[in-house]
Amino acid sequence: MLAASAAGLELRRDDGGLALVGDGMVLRADLARLLPRLRPDRLGRELLVRAARVRGVPAPTAVDATAGLGEDALLLAAAGFTVTLFEKDPVIAALLRDALERAAGEPQLAGIVSRMELVEGDSVAGLHALGLRDHAPDVVFLDPMFPERTKSAAVKKKFQLLHHLERPCEDEARLLDAARAARPRKIVVKRPPKGPWLAGAKPSHSLAGKAVRYDVLVPPPSSR
Repeated sequence: MLAASAAGLELRRDDGGLALVGDGMVLRADLARLLPRLRPDRLGRELLVRAARVRGVPAPTAVDATAGLGEDALLLAAAGFTVTLFEKDPVIAALLRDALERAAGEPQLAGIVSRMELVEGDSVAGLHALGLRDHAPDVVFLDPMFPERTKSAAVKKKFQLLHHLERPCEDEARLLDAARAARPRKIVVKRPPKGPWLAGAKPSHSLAGKAVRYDVLVPPPSSR
């Protein structure tokens, strides 16, 4: 884990699983903490689930091109999507893989994470490869890291630790072009409520809350 070492961080394993330690902080991926949001009475109200919903598709598929710690992908999987998660940073991928393995042992999460497949690698190349297949994903989800997205001090600290390893997206156009190349029914982009459109691309529509906005881009049918 050279990236973590170079940043003065360390991966440690204890009874709670794998954790990234440094700068007086501890970061651990914990999917179980999302269980309250997975209840049927709450899941359908999640903005991401509403933005990603694909009508008339009994077994929808999604690609989370910027997986991070897997929380958004978990919401999609809980909503019935089979999700492919791309994470290019090996340290973050290790934290996420550990979280998925622990969640697989939790009765309330096992069925959900069985629909989540982690791919360690660059999502840009992965999305282009998906576009060459016969079956395109229904949804591509993009969450380019954006530190100004929240005013929560606790969340800011978490992102400070992640930023040692993975910087916010520097080439938004390249990421969006790759998402389009995968030929999905829709592209869902997570943004700050007042943030600019990703790569200047005007969405077909948006769903906004107090802390986050989801821009939905619907490619023309001929692109699939």
